[in-house]
Amino acid sequence: MTGAAPPIRGTNSVLGKIAVWGPGLLVMLADTDAGNVVTGAQAGATWGYRFLPLLLLLIPMLYMVQELTVRLGIFTGRGYGELVRTRFGAGWAWLSLLGLATAVIGSLVTEFTGVAGIGELYGVSRALTLPLAVVTLLGIVGTGSYRRVERVAIFVGLFELAFFVVAWAAHPSLAALLNDVIDLPIRNRAFLYMTAAIIGAVFNPWMIFYQQSAIAEKKLKLEDLKPARLDTAFGAALTQCLTAAVLIAAAATLGKNGAASVGLGSVGEISNALSPVLGENIGRIVFSAGVLGASLVAAIVCSLALAWGAGEITGYRHSLEHHPFAAKWFYGVYALCVVGSATAVGLVRDLVWLNIAAQVLNAFLLPLVIGLLVALAATALPEEMRLKGGYLWILATICTVVVAVGVFGGVQALFPS
Repeated sequence: MTGAAPPIRGTNSVLGKIAVWGPGLLVMLADTDAGNVVTGAQAGATWGYRFLPLLLLLIPMLYMVQELTVRLGIFTGRGYGELVRTRFGAGWAWLSLLGLATAVIGSLVTEFTGVAGIGELYGVSRALTLPLAVVTLLGIVGTGSYRRVERVAIFVGLFELAFFVVAWAAHPSLAALLNDVIDLPIRNRAFLYMTAAIIGAVFNPWMIFYQQSAIAEKKLKLEDLKPARLDTAFGAALTQCLTAAVLIAAAATLGKNGAASVGLGSVGEISNALSPVLGENIGRIVFSAGVLGASLVAAIVCSLALAWGAGEITGYRHSLEHHPFAAKWFYGVYALCVVGSATAVGLVRDLVWLNIAAQVLNAFLLPLVIGLLVALAATALPEEMRLKGGYLWILATICTVVVAVGVFGGVQALFPS
């Protein structure tokens, strides 16, 4: 790539290892997006602490899936979309792109919903906050440097750590937590639907496209594999703990430690309910910082994932190292995603059900995107790094079970009682 940064070297040093970090942490911070926050809050408000074990149990699978993108990105130097096209043909590539576009549009709508909701908390119209968010996102990516975009996005995403403060201040009840985690209404359709939403919120299809393309864009090499895996493992644990923090705070304050029927209409309502645990003013600021950080970093990551994926599958230039006028198609897709989604949010109400539905949609897309990823890891890698043997069967079994539960839970909405 013309103008691309040189490959990272010297990863035996502490600074070298830190330099490799970025794609894994960033994609995981993006995973704790506004839709994830809303889903976690609604789960805690409605079902108490019952979904906490599921969030934590999904950490290993999240790492195992995203670690495959690290291997593929390092050893092939290609993004997910390009590999699907070259290994399985244009039909599968376009199908995967359609699934990616669907997931990204749903995700971007939830991100701008979060931005609009936070703005309205302070009496600022979405007619101002949405254009401001669009300009910010276009400005960050228009710098023409992947590393600069990565650093800015991680800095913004770190505001999500505010969720830990909210959870701590909510003083959750250990007795209520223990009671809830052994009282799972697995035959309840609403509970199963929320299960699908939780699974879909954890495994966003654009995460796979983004991390593999980012690894290739960053030109990581064999010596970078270990720190890149640590980057991914740390990010997987962090994102699930952040969502768990939101769920805990909502369960302690909104759910009253039980399966109460609590309707949440917007991100603003969630903030109004949670912020008193820190004091109204400070609590609102802390919660707002977390949601804005989550929304903006996720908007950057998912829209870049679509721009990269579309470029890889169609053969157009798709690098952040190219000037916007030298890669018009790539930047055009990114800008269209951002502007289009912000416009859509400006025209509709800010509803929690829309955020949750977007997460359930992800659960239906998982069989395609994870299935192709596993197939690539089993065939496209060098023999010594190929996914095979016992690890292949363990991963395939875990993914099959989780995906099946997610799809089954999502189907429950089609057959209301």
